[in-house]
Amino acid sequence: MIKVTFYDSVEDHLLDFAVIVSRYRDKWIFCKHKDRETYEIPGGHREKEENIVTTANRELYEETGATEYILKPVCVYSVRNLDEKVENSKESFGMLFYSEVKVLGEMPPGYEIEMIRLLDEMPDSLTYPEIQPALMDKVIHFIS
Repeated sequence: MIKVTFYDSVEDHLLDFAVIVSRYRDKWIFCKHKDRETYEIPGGHREKEENIVTTANRELYEETGATEYILKPVCVYSVRNLDEKVENSKESFGMLFYSEVKVLGEMPPGYEIEMIRLLDEMPDSLTYPEIQPALMDKVIHFIS
């Protein structure tokens, strides 16, 4: 079982991920990874020496082709596997962002995303079904 927890902030060095719940022309943007049949919210790992906002900007472009957008931090979240049998059940932290995309350019070549889909609601087949709905709900509440 996965537990998602939300925080106002944590120490910067704890932030490993940026996830960007994004809309374009009143549709939610979901990505399909080349190696999976499921969909996910744009986002990814923070690179060494990168600040978390730079991570969010880079991941949004790499995974959607977005070239013009408004990016707003929502909150910090953490994910922890509560299954005691899992060796690596430590809490990992990410920054959740909301983006209103104005321009979607061409998908950049050479990255892991096969395609994006613009949807009215979350797809049934999610890559992280125990995490993504909680992040989406948090953003919907944030923008309401």
